[in-house]
Amino acid sequence: MAALYYAHSTASVDRTDWHRLALHLKDTAARAAASLEFVGGAEVARAAGLLHDLGKYTQPFQRRLEGKGRADHSTAGAKLAVQRYGPILGKMLAFCITGHHAGLADGVTLSERLATTVPGPDPVWQDEIVLPELQKLAASTLKPRNREAAGFCVAFFIRMLFSALVDADYLDTEAYYDGVEARTRPRGKHPALSDLSRRLTTHLDALTAHAPTSAVNRLRHEVLTHVRKQTGERAGVFTLTVPTGGGKTLMSLGFALDHAIRHGMKRIIYVIPYMNIIEQTAAVFRRALQPDDADAVDFVVEHHSTFDEGQIRNREAQDKLRLAMENWDAPIIVTTAVQFFESLFANRPSRCRKLHRIANSVIILDEAQTLPPKRLRPCVTVLDELARNWRASVVLCTATQPALRAEDGFVDGFEGVRELAPEPKRLYQALKRTRICHQGTMDDVDLAERLRAAPQVLCIVNTRRHARELYQSLATVEGASHLTTLMCAHHRRERLATVRERLAAAAPVRLIATSLVEAGVDLDFPVVWRAETGLDSITQAAGRCNREGRSAVADVFVFEPAPAEGRRPPPDLAQSADAARSILRRYADAPTSLAALTAYFQEIYCVKGAEGLDAAGILRSLGERRTSLDFPFESIARDFRMIETAMVPVVIPYRGTANDEDTVEGLVAQLLTGHVRPGQVARLLQPYVVQVPPLARAGLLAAGAAEAISQSHFGMQFVVLRNLDLYRDDVGLTWDDPTFRKIEGLMI
Repeated sequence: MAALYYAHSTASVDRTDWHRLALHLKDTAARAAASLEFVGGAEVARAAGLLHDLGKYTQPFQRRLEGKGRADHSTAGAKLAVQRYGPILGKMLAFCITGHHAGLADGVTLSERLATTVPGPDPVWQDEIVLPELQKLAASTLKPRNREAAGFCVAFFIRMLFSALVDADYLDTEAYYDGVEARTRPRGKHPALSDLSRRLTTHLDALTAHAPTSAVNRLRHEVLTHVRKQTGERAGVFTLTVPTGGGKTLMSLGFALDHAIRHGMKRIIYVIPYMNIIEQTAAVFRRALQPDDADAVDFVVEHHSTFDEGQIRNREAQDKLRLAMENWDAPIIVTTAVQFFESLFANRPSRCRKLHRIANSVIILDEAQTLPPKRLRPCVTVLDELARNWRASVVLCTATQPALRAEDGFVDGFEGVRELAPEPKRLYQALKRTRICHQGTMDDVDLAERLRAAPQVLCIVNTRRHARELYQSLATVEGASHLTTLMCAHHRRERLATVRERLAAAAPVRLIATSLVEAGVDLDFPVVWRAETGLDSITQAAGRCNREGRSAVADVFVFEPAPAEGRRPPPDLAQSADAARSILRRYADAPTSLAALTAYFQEIYCVKGAEGLDAAGILRSLGERRTSLDFPFESIARDFRMIETAMVPVVIPYRGTANDEDTVEGLVAQLLTGHVRPGQVARLLQPYVVQVPPLARAGLLAAGAAEAISQSHFGMQFVVLRNLDLYRDDVGLTWDDPTFRKIEGLMI
């Protein structure tokens, strides 16, 4: 009698409920194949599923299921893949099979792994599973735009194959243990996109009916109507170029829903650059899409580090959201650019699991101009690949559209891009509500005097230190207020609510802030001051001025801060400011026109050059290995970072309007009991976190001003501020150590 082989075990001695290996391999293969069927990759994915645990057909692994020793169970399947399917398809499969627990390795590491000797699987496997016959991938599956892009194209297919395999493995294992434990998980059962589209239409109709009659609102409605009529366009790359205050958020969602329905796409992925606006955007979507009589908000999944599950009242909805965050199995995903792009270049199973869900989706890239220049070419290339080979549509949504098209001169830029807005040049003229006035060099004394003279004014500067020092010079003036990322997210939300209330009541408000208010934050000041920076940031700052068109035209004053300690901008920002000065001179009559913005971005990209726009050399490294397939997946994952400045969290026991200090201390107390999941507590604490440089946190710990909670269990994951005198209601976290202040002067 042939031996029985198992994939997973329980405490059962008679093994009657153990997971049969052949069943696990077949079910995993079926799930993986279904994920890639739409791009012609089903049979390759099926082979990956059947081979990924082939090494469990060995006695060493079966003893491991009994708790006896360890065993390598993935190398055997990878070796067989290369033997069976050759050096190309076999190697592609081998990357995924060896990495389905450990992560995608570098090509050199994979070769070493394949050269090792491991126990061969019991030949009985051939009686239990049948491998598909594979010759090569269908021509329609891999279509690089040119020879140089072939390496990226193949490497990206491996990533998607890896994602499909890992997700299928997770889901099948989860289903097995759920069956054993008679447990039901709240996965899926989301409303259809067509239902969400109808809800959005109802919401937009209500907004239009109740909106004040004005030229701005009439134009917003005209643009919205036009954009939603473009949904029948073939899938691909689009731009949505509408001035700030034009209503792009719901406009882009309306297009995405209808476009997805028309083309059979599965979900909408809304990618946002800044943490401070992601919760606001998700809340807008939920208000627009959820039924009035329901708490079922779980179809809008926020995937970012500060998501507060406590805002969802229903426990089942919380559980469903947590599950959907694992693999993005939901109709609408709202995430950060950091989460989105770093996942696309990651190698770990937990981060790559969701990648195949990005295919066959509509991706809205909000504030597209904020992509970091040093990573810009890889970001453009991966978006182009998704649109070219993975049935995705990409919408670049911004008032300051970057020059990323091939026809703009961007190396390997987007081709065949279509604009969704009607006559953008006319829109910019019709919605022009500000004028840019350059004021030359100003010190803080002169600047503070000008700010005192304006009852309602917003001033945006380039560093957190400058913002705090300028605010302190105005602290005694009525309505003086400060906004900075040295405040935790919960604190910032409260501060913004107060500012909006004072603006609406025509009360004095003089807000000093960093660039965190420039994109997506709904503020409407009669006058704005902006320290010199890039033209895109100046234009975004202007979007916080005269937003509703209450005046015929309002002033945005641009100034050069006088030299002072801690005021020197980072090199990239200084370069952007230099380009902006050049463009402002050339386009003095229309400094924020579409032509001026295109010229500005072209100058920035030209100065950096193709290599500067891919500082880690990712595209080059993949292109050079297009023949050998020795792709450095692990190295790329390490090198691709959207934010280069290392920051670490400090939890603030913030006492806001709802006595939040008790909330923080309660969560910390739960950690000390050891009976909670630290990941869940970490998510709940995120609205109370301030990110600081590592040296600053080390200083706080050394001085006894902060404490690492249960460091032996959690490491430095939970560092809580204990000296609350260092966190002030007006300026947030403050620290007088010279090292901290020097670093802080570089932070925006």
